[in-house]
Amino acid sequence: MKAQDIMVKNVICVEMDERLPNIRKIMETNGFHHIPVTEKGKLVGIISDRDLLRLISPFINKVSEQPRDLDTLNRAAHQAMTRQPITVKADTSIEEIIAWFKRVDISCLPVVDDEQNVIGIISWRDLIHHATFKS
Repeated sequence: MKAQDIMVKNVICVEMDERLPNIRKIMETNGFHHIPVTEKGKLVGIISDRDLLRLISPFINKVSEQPRDLDTLNRAAHQAMTRQPITVKADTSIEEIIAWFKRVDISCLPVVDDEQNVIGIISWRDLIHHATFKS
């Protein structure tokens, strides 16, 4: 099996200047844990739900909210993203993808073409969903 056999193909991406509240809304609405960041259609980064939890103040809309908490909402994707994410190609083997997940602390891999356009994404959940076990 190859990346193209298990990747999610209809990937929603955001541009570098997209604001964190909208990114969070896109992720929550679609049940995403990761969202690729593009510039002129090319992959430049990735944002995880963990990145948002780390950056957006938990005090927003709470009694103890302060102006500095609201300032966390003004950040753009390029300020929160992991730059130069590890990527794979459509013909990358599942074994290689599993090796990346084991070797590096990541939970998804964008699938790109030769021009760095996002054509898919694979998470560890996709691997579990497509796993087959021999008895």
